Amino acid sequence: MKLPPPLHRWSMIPRQAISLQKRLAGQIRIEPLREAPRLVAGADVAFSADGRRCLAGVVVWDVPTSQVVEEQLAWRPAKFPYVPGLLSFREAPAVLAAVRKLRSRPDVFMFDAQGVAHPRRMGLASHVGLLMDCPSIGCAKSRLCGEQIVPAIAAGSIAPLIDHGETIGVVLRTRGGINPVYVSIGHRVTLDGAIAVVLSCVTRYRLPEPTRLAHILVTGHRRDE
Repeated sequence: MKLPPPLHRWSMIPRQAISLQKRLAGQIRIEPLREAPRLVAGADVAFSADGRRCLAGVVVWDVPTSQVVEEQLAWRPAKFPYVPGLLSFREAPAVLAAVRKLRSRPDVFMFDAQGVAHPRRMGLASHVGLLMDCPSIGCAKSRLCGEQIVPAIAAGSIAPLIDHGETIGVVLRTRGGINPVYVSIGHRVTLDGAIAVVLSCVTRYRLPEPTRLAHILVTGHRRDE
């Protein structure tokens, strides 16, 4: 899959990365998807035992047929230090390398990470979505920031995730009685659209299939390594 020219270099210190996040956040676009997506790509990452290399996996999921269309993996050195809130600088180079290997072109990308539900509105889903200029969604297992209201117990229940008076995402119950996930806009999608895409990819599990399968993919290959 061909990607646009890079918007920035990756070699920088945390202070520069924070400044870049603040600048890039103004470029995130909120717009409706043209139609219900057929191909949804899930992305996840894992690290080598010594933490020096990052493995990214991308699984392309066909929503109508509930089938995997394609899987790709890419290892890259983890050159940026582990700093909460700056994980995209550590993980995104590997994710982008895996995306470049794709033969298909997904309609939307879903990340096991935050989108705008981030202190500077620039989590991995937003950062990579912007660099790819593709619709992207954050669907994380845990909350990074904001105040949450616990949604009702039924599947499909939602509650807002609010940070300093701004709705930055939702707490979504994908399965009845199971812990919720945290959904937010990445890039080129609305919050309602992001919720609809996540729910369209849920089967028997808490996590939507594209990111669940991407997690299984990288975990298995990390162990093999």
